[in-house]
Amino acid sequence: MKTTIKVLSLLIILTSCKKNEEKMEPSINWTQAQTYYINNLEDAIRYLDSLKAEGLNGNKSKHYFALTRASFKKAEPYASYLNPEVGHRANGPALPIYKEDTGKITSPIGLQKIEESIYEQETSIDDFNEEIYVTKGLFYVLKKTIEKRDLNPQRFFIATHQQLFRIVSLAISGFDTPVSHLGINETKISLESLQKVYSLTIQAIIQNKDKSLDSEFQNNLSKAIQFIEKNNDFDTFDRFTFTRDYMNPITRNWVNIRKVANIWEPIDTEPFNFDAPTFFENNTFNVSYFTPATNLNPSEKQIKLGEKLFSEPKLSANQDMACISCHIPSKGYADGLALNLDNKGNPLQRNTPTLINTAFQKSFFLDGRSNSLLDQISLVFTNDKEFNTNVHEFSDAILTDSTYVKLFKEAYGSLPKNNKAIIKAISSYIATLNGFNSKFDKNIRGETNNFTEEEKLGYNIFMGKALCATCHFIPLTNGTVPPFFNETEKEVIGVPETAENKTLDNDLGFYWKFKEDLHKGMFKTPSVRNVTLTEPYMHNGVYNTLEAVVDFYNLGGGGGLGFDLPHQTLPFDNLNLTAKEQASLVAFMKTLTDDQVNKRSY
Repeated sequence: MKTTIKVLSLLIILTSCKKNEEKMEPSINWTQAQTYYINNLEDAIRYLDSLKAEGLNGNKSKHYFALTRASFKKAEPYASYLNPEVGHRANGPALPIYKEDTGKITSPIGLQKIEESIYEQETSIDDFNEEIYVTKGLFYVLKKTIEKRDLNPQRFFIATHQQLFRIVSLAISGFDTPVSHLGINETKISLESLQKVYSLTIQAIIQNKDKSLDSEFQNNLSKAIQFIEKNNDFDTFDRFTFTRDYMNPITRNWVNIRKVANIWEPIDTEPFNFDAPTFFENNTFNVSYFTPATNLNPSEKQIKLGEKLFSEPKLSANQDMACISCHIPSKGYADGLALNLDNKGNPLQRNTPTLINTAFQKSFFLDGRSNSLLDQISLVFTNDKEFNTNVHEFSDAILTDSTYVKLFKEAYGSLPKNNKAIIKAISSYIATLNGFNSKFDKNIRGETNNFTEEEKLGYNIFMGKALCATCHFIPLTNGTVPPFFNETEKEVIGVPETAENKTLDNDLGFYWKFKEDLHKGMFKTPSVRNVTLTEPYMHNGVYNTLEAVVDFYNLGGGGGLGFDLPHQTLPFDNLNLTAKEQASLVAFMKTLTDDQVNKRSY
């Protein structure tokens, strides 16, 4: 009896201790962080007022502009998370926007337009005041949005994840500040802001559960900030070292902090895998986010069927053309030709793009005429120059291969009645053609250390002076815009008709859709990954070497070649790259060839 009483007493004590521990766990006051975001937007509004009072070319105009941007960057994580469209307008490219619903073109607005006005002095006083007025209105909209929507764990972790990605992809590349190059210092501001918001919210919980993790995170933030303080020149900033040795440790810490805090379980409706330790992993991106709802979560059987159908010429009307006819695995799923041939042996209109990582886009075909991979494949089926078949009917020609009967039944339960199931299967297979195991990936993750000084310089030129990454966003290197990845950019760069660079190519690209002059010669920004396998280059295959491509951009694109391009979208007139810098840029791009995709067997 006494033993029983002792055991019960011990259990009561242990239970009481456990309850006391639970009670002692710090609570989170999300209001403080929310107020921090609001206060910084209010500061940004006040600095805009000071900028207006100072004028377009006042002695302190650039000073107040920098203060405006600094305050906005502190509020940006939550403000732009809650209202991505307005956040992007406030801090997006200084380009006119075509309104599809009205057919009207709106003038560039936001911080980047104000930046152009102040630094280039090519704007009237009235237009400058209007730019400030509109941007101020955007800030008020963001402020009201924050006031109405309380900060909580999900919003906090997603918003912070997005801001960390902005640093790695946008801020240090010059995308945010292409003229003033304030992005390096703003990276420091964003990291200091993260320190502040962390201290206002979950730091006490992390200290309570894993003090060493808190200490390591704080130390890594401090080291990253100190690195910027010592190396803040835009042209010479070592983005490779900063990302590999300073930002990656921070993102690894952040994943662990989220897990230790244990107050939010990641969702799969965002473009990111929140468990990926860096932004350069095989599983950094959530493929299902980019996949049409009608084709989510394909089975292995459906993917296997799609792989076989990818090489099936009997899908085409003349039974002589398959997907693999133009997308050859050994050539990076391109074809090595300037222009492939149609089903009658005539040249097709445009160069064949790679399919590697094509799933991570929101626009398909070089002229952007499809919004999903399913639609893109469907148009190949119905194109009278390609498969020339009907999506709504199923031809049993492929059933001469009896294995298809088994594969269809295993994948979909029965033989199809139309080509929709075939298109879904092919789409599911293509969505697996992803690779992030290039020499660059392995080095930036820190798995290997065999990047040459030339390749390292090339990455820094790509991310910095050459402004490549302001259109070819790292790490995907395509035009799908981070951190929301809900649109793929299209650009007007002025590609010539021949490699002699004498005449502008007459392909109008995206102009087909709205017949708007703004879109003449506009094409989707392709991926730079695996470029060593996908020559020749440009939408018309005009350049046979990467050296020729780099030279084209170095000269300023079509505008620099003397073509009449009032709507060219390149963020520079010319690059003024030295021969060494151009060679290093080519050397870096060659490190983007992915080993594992090339090892697929067929």
